[in-house]
Amino acid sequence: MSYELAFEVERGDFETAGGASRKIKKTLQQLGISSKIIRKVSIAGYEGEMNLAIHSWGGTILLEVAETEIILTIQDSGPGIPDLHLAMTEGWSTAGVEARRMGFGAGMGLPNMDRNADHFEIESKVGNGTKILMKFFL
Repeated sequence: MSYELAFEVERGDFETAGGASRKIKKTLQQLGISSKIIRKVSIAGYEGEMNLAIHSWGGTILLEVAETEIILTIQDSGPGIPDLHLAMTEGWSTAGVEARRMGFGAGMGLPNMDRNADHFEIESKVGNGTKILMKFFL
């Protein structure tokens, strides 16, 4: 089995935010992936999608399903994360007023992605963006 699906997420698009993670969940269900793994991928995917809408200038979520793993790659074009160590701290957030008013920006996105993925990598360069790679083993 090999499957690939990509989603574009726009900055500040709170109206459709969550749509990509819902489609990812539905796709994994149709592929017969276990509910335990779907839950982990769904949580991590939703957090990544919201981070794209809240913090980035827009970006892409790529879902890859292979024989032994599911890979989620989340990439944006900026603004980048100045302090990755601080950004991985639960409760720390740079979310703006609009996102906070809507109930987002609690500072749990990156920690939740790391906690749910079997493998988590993050690279970020200020002004150039952020790339997150998460693997979930089947």
